[in-house]
Amino acid sequence: MTQVRKLTAGEPVELAPGARMFPLFGEAAMLNVVDLDPGTALPLHSHPHEQLGIVLSGEITMVFAGEERRLGPDDAYQIPGGVEHGGQAGPQGCRVLDVFVPVREDYRKLAGA
Repeated sequence: MTQVRKLTAGEPVELAPGARMFPLFGEAAMLNVVDLDPGTALPLHSHPHEQLGIVLSGEITMVFAGEERRLGPDDAYQIPGGVEHGGQAGPQGCRVLDVFVPVREDYRKLAGA
C-alpha cells in the first residue's frame, strides 16, 4: 500500500529523553526524522541495520567506530550494520533524517505501527 503524509505532522515517538522520532515504515526499509534537543546525547550502540543519514538542521557530533566527526546541515553519513556509533546534539539541537535497511522492528514496536 502506498503511503503519503506529512511526516512531522503526527505525534512524535519518544526515542530517548530529548530525542523524538517521526518514522515511516515500508516493507524493506524505513525513513525516520529524529529531533534532538540541545545537548542531547545518544549513547554508543550498534545494530545489524545499514543506516544512511543526513543532517537537516542544527549540528551533531557523531562518533563512528571511535572516530569523532562534527556534522551540520547537508552533511550525510553511511553506517554499515554492526558498526558502533553515537552522537551528541549541538547547542541549538538538530534534526536528522535516517534511512534503515532492513526495517528496525524495535522502532516499529516502539511506534505501535
